[in-house]
Formats: sequence, C-alpha cells, structure tokens
Amino acid sequence: MNASKPVHVVGGGLAGSEAAWQVARKGVPVVLHEMRPLRETEAHVTGGLAELVCSNSFRSDDAENNAVGLLHEEMRRLGSLIMAAGDAHKVPAGGALAVDRVGFSEAVTARLEAEPLVEIRREEIAGAPPEDWDSVIVATGPLTSPALSETIARLTGEAYLAFFDAIAPIVYKESIDFTKAWFQSRYDKGAEDGPGADYVNCPLDQPQYEAFIQALIAGEKTEFKDWEASTPYFEGCLPIEVMAERGPDTLRFGPMKPVGLTDPRSGGRPYAVVQLRQDNALGTLYNMVGFQTKLTYGEQSRVFRMIPGLEGAEFARLGGLHRNTFMNSPRLLDASLRLEAAPRLRFAGQITGVEGYVESAAIGLLAGRFAAAERLGREIAAPPPTTAHGALIGHITGGADPSTFQPMNINFGLFPPLEPVAGKKIRKKERRPAMSARALADLETWLTVSRAAAE
Repeated sequence: MNASKPVHVVGGGLAGSEAAWQVARKGVPVVLHEMRPLRETEAHVTGGLAELVCSNSFRSDDAENNAVGLLHEEMRRLGSLIMAAGDAHKVPAGGALAVDRVGFSEAVTARLEAEPLVEIRREEIAGAPPEDWDSVIVATGPLTSPALSETIARLTGEAYLAFFDAIAPIVYKESIDFTKAWFQSRYDKGAEDGPGADYVNCPLDQPQYEAFIQALIAGEKTEFKDWEASTPYFEGCLPIEVMAERGPDTLRFGPMKPVGLTDPRSGGRPYAVVQLRQDNALGTLYNMVGFQTKLTYGEQSRVFRMIPGLEGAEFARLGGLHRNTFMNSPRLLDASLRLEAAPRLRFAGQITGVEGYVESAAIGLLAGRFAAAERLGREIAAPPPTTAHGALIGHITGGADPSTFQPMNINFGLFPPLEPVAGKKIRKKERRPAMSARALADLETWLTVSRAAAE
C-alpha cells in the first residue's frame, strides 16, 4: 500500500478520535470525517470531538483490582489521546476517573486540530465510503446515521441488533439542600482532598423510598415508536424505572444501595441513598449516579424532587433516551477488526458491540494501529488475550457466541484463567492483582516485539 495515502476515519467520537490519533502517531496521514455540527444526532449537543453524551465517568481507575482500571493503564502505556485528555481534565470521583466533559472534549479537539498529519472534515458520509478509499475505519458509534447503517447492513447481509441507552440528569450543586445531603464516598475510599468528600448523598427512609419507587413506576414514560418496541436494553445501563419495576428492593441493592455510608445527622446508615457525582471542573454540576431514565421531562422534575435534598433541584440537563445500534461482530469482523465482506472497512467503538467510553476508545486505538501497520506494509498481531485490550478484542471478534451476542464492558471474566503456582490455585483475593500484573507484563512484551518489527 501507498504509505502517503491517507487512512479515512468516519466518526469523531472517542473511538474515531483515538483511531485518528494512533494512525497519525505512526506517521501515516489521516482524514477524520465528522458530520456534527452540520448534522446533529439525538444525543449530542456540541460539535466538539469526543463529546461525552451520557455519564462523565470513565469508571474505576484501580489498575490492580478492576478490569476497566487496568484498561486505563494499558491505554496510557499505548499513548492514548483519550486517556491523556481524561487525566488532564479529571474531577473528584473517589476511586473513579471522572472528567470535566467540556474541557475533555476541547482538549481532544485541540490536539487533533494541531496534528499536522490529521485533516478534519466536517461532513456526513452518507452511504458507502467512496471506492478509492482503500483503508477506512468506521467509528460512527451507536448513533450511526441511517444512510450509513443501511449501507453497512447491505454489505454484511446481517441485521443490526439494537438497544436503548438512557442518560442521567445533571443537577446544579447550588440547588441541593445540604441540610439533608452530605459529602461522602462509600467506606470513605478514594478521596484525595480529605476522607469521603467526592459524592453528594441524599438519604431516604423506608416510607420515602417506597413512595419514590411507586412514583417511578407510575410516572409517564417516553413512548417508543412501533419499530423500537422490541429493542432490548443493555443490562449495564438500565433506566431507573425499569429497575424499579423488577422489584421493590432492586434499587436498594443497586444504584441506591446505602452500604458504606453514614448519615452524619443520624449517625446511622440510611435505608436507601441517591448519590450525585461531580460533572465539571468547577464543581457546579452534579450527575445523578445510575439514574438513567426514560421518564418524560415533566415527570423527571416532579419525581426526582421527591428525593430528600433535591426538593428544590434545578436541572442543567434532564435525562433522555436514545437508540444505539451495534454489529454482530463475532460473525462479521476478522481479528484486526476488518469487515470480512469488505476488508477495506474496519470498525471501531460501540458499533462493534463493546460498551463504555473506555472500551470504545480502546477498540479505536487498536483499529488505528492495525490500519497504520497495514498502510506501512507491516504485520501486527492483536495484544495477547491476557491483556485487557486482547481480552476485549478477542471477545468481539470470536470469543462471544454470535447467536447471543450483546454489548459487553471489559471484565476479568473475559481473561484467560491464571495458571496454578507450585500446583496450587491462587487465592481469590489475590487473583485480580495477579491478572493485572500478568496483563501489564504481557503488554510490555507485546510492545517490545511490535517496536522491533517496526524498525
């Protein structure tokens, strides 16, 4: 292939931005196509690259005990633009990595605009990419435009699968009643500026909780269109009222669980609690953790103001619902993310069936590296399955059963089991640290081999 010919990346979300960055970092020119702001989506509100449309959290940053934290660390070692911007614009969130969404998007956009090998074109790619684009990364995400979706469906001969993704409301901090709410992280873990100062907690006693559950279930919901009625939700992002319908205690053992928290006014543990997490660097906005919803706007204001401490809540953004689409990747993609029916097309991000910001960016990172290596006439293998990147791509390109394929977050269940040490199984509490240590060691070995092959 001609190394001076650009790789085309369609979609300027987290995966597309990361893919474009990785291609350019390898010395290959890249054209990044983003349709916003010329054409808007149901969920985005700006024209910035890598805009976060749901939570502002990248979830746990614990690289030793949590699979997503391990993925963070691997991405840092692989020169991730998304992680660099996230680290530069993080806001307090206990042991999680949460970011100022505006500053984060602006940073990613600025870095790509300043990169000489990246050309950004604000245009929609409607239908199939032109035939003379011999290397294309499709990273259009869960909100792929109808025209492109239809084209890909025709190429693959496979029907798309779909699910709904719900967005949580954001509250102005100044409207929270701190005579009832207080700051604390569960078990006082992870705060950097003092014990337990990262989350706002709003407590409910049993009668308040039961009344709240009844209001959630009875509240007016967004109605589905006929063609959306049978679309399943992703289990990791269920609307709060859907969880409430599963049983009266579902939320108390889910996002409203009170464990690890102590109400400073009573000295005891509340019956249930609603947590809010800082959403911007100024600390003026707080996201209702786990409160994705399909309630109508009017019902959200009424029902959520039943929560103690939020009676006078003012909302910077109310929750919403949008339809996500993803591919049956185990059946359609090869080990380097190419569409088997049209190998000039690679896919990255949530459209491949990974779930989560970091997972999407990680697949973008790999797609970018694969495309750059191919353009330079080099071979590059996927990272070992013992790494977070290898486990994730292995799952979506063959590890999952195509007949039951659903979106998946990174988790240690995707990793190969540990080998016994001296004939003995590793103790349960030591397994995750051992799997993380193995992953990072194997990633370094893979990086060393990859660099040697590039010389």
